[in-house]
Formats: sequence, C-alpha cells, structure tokens
Amino acid sequence: MTTTSPLRREVLSQTRRSLTHKFAINGHEGYLTIGLFDDGRPGEIFIKMSKEGSTLSGLIQGFCRAFSLCLQHGLALNEACERFRGMRFEPMGGTTNPNVPECSSILDYVARYLQFEFSEKA
Repeated sequence: MTTTSPLRREVLSQTRRSLTHKFAINGHEGYLTIGLFDDGRPGEIFIKMSKEGSTLSGLIQGFCRAFSLCLQHGLALNEACERFRGMRFEPMGGTTNPNVPECSSILDYVARYLQFEFSEKA
C-alpha cells in the first residue's frame, strides 16, 4: 500500500475581498458572491436565488461548498468550470448578462461567468 501526502487546503483570510454579481436567468433572479484570495483569485462562491424552494436551495449550497473546496485544494478555476458548463436543468434560457447571454442552468451560468471574469487570473 502506498501512501500519499494529504492535499493542502489554501484557506482564505478571515477578512477578504469579495465580488457580488446580480443576475437573472429566464426571469429568475439570483446573486453570486465570490470570495477572493489575497491575490485576487476566486476561493469560494455563494449563490442566493430568489423564490427558491428548500430542495433547490440545499442543492445549490452543496454545490457552492464543493466548488469552493475544490478551489481551495488547488483545482484550477478553468478545470472546475469545465465540469459544470453545459449542465441542463431549469431555470435555463436568456440572462441579463450580455457576456453570458444564454445558459442551460444556474450551474452553467456560474461556470461561464467565472470563466469570463477570472480566466486571465486562473
């Protein structure tokens, strides 16, 4: 049996900068908050959708926690985003963001937005 060293988690500062982005997908409004490492890289995300039920809310929060942990354990942002681009479920359709005019789900939108905003820093 071989042993490998555990992955090191890069922890964000207690007080950190963040970016909050308001969006809408086919009339469903939401907010994406991105916590940033000291060097400006995304290190955590939070999504809050208006009019969401407890099931959708729980699933989105689980996604945010897992995505954030991936970033903190060293997965490159572009690699993380590629895993969620193209996922299809409601709400989908037109958005209020001209840089991401259409999406196939909330997760698709978040991945596309993060890649657009941070691809040069990733």
